[in-house]
Amino acid sequence: MTFKATVLTLYPDMFPGPLGQSLSGRAHENGLWQLETSQIREFATDKHRSVDDTPAGGGAGMVLRADILAKAIDAATGEGDQRPRILMSPRGKPFTQAKAHELAEGPGAIIVCGRFEGVDQRVIDGRDLEEISIGDYILSGGEIGAITMLDAIVRLIPGVMGNMESADTESFETGLLEHPHYTRPAEFEGRGIPEVLTSGNHKRIAEWRQSEAERLTMERRPDLWRRYIDGQEEV
Repeated sequence: MTFKATVLTLYPDMFPGPLGQSLSGRAHENGLWQLETSQIREFATDKHRSVDDTPAGGGAGMVLRADILAKAIDAATGEGDQRPRILMSPRGKPFTQAKAHELAEGPGAIIVCGRFEGVDQRVIDGRDLEEISIGDYILSGGEIGAITMLDAIVRLIPGVMGNMESADTESFETGLLEHPHYTRPAEFEGRGIPEVLTSGNHKRIAEWRQSEAERLTMERRPDLWRRYIDGQEEV
């Protein structure tokens, strides 16, 4: 099974963008995952290829029409297509590393990139779109969010990363932020490498890394730290 992403967007030229470089780019070239885009505007019915209209009830901005977006989704969904349908939305559930793992283990995703003030709620409900957010801020559209999400997913697909062990110790994999890293030179601008890391004592090194991960998480992400502590108490 090859992971296949279909991105519905008004700006298909934004893809693959960064996804065509580095790990994800090489993985795409090697057939480990597939990416296709669908121009939502192709499903417009008027001569101006309009895809939006004024919000019911009044208000600023425009809203993506349900009928046009529904046609785009239906055209992207093949018979028996079991891929989840995702709408990039600032009001969606936060995207997490756990969600990245869940999606990486599946057949792919149909990803709708919102624009304007949002998407008509009827197509969200009628096409069972799962709203996902990459953070508590507003972007011009869902394309950058989709690229971010796909980058996090693709690197977890088997064969994409050369050393999956490195992924196991990254931030969020264990519920903690990642510990600090050091390499050569042994001294840089008067700063040395912590002695424990050059001791050759693997038990002490593991303990130091765990301690530093806990310290950084407690200082920088008290929300993660609380969840981590709660999880430890439940064990």
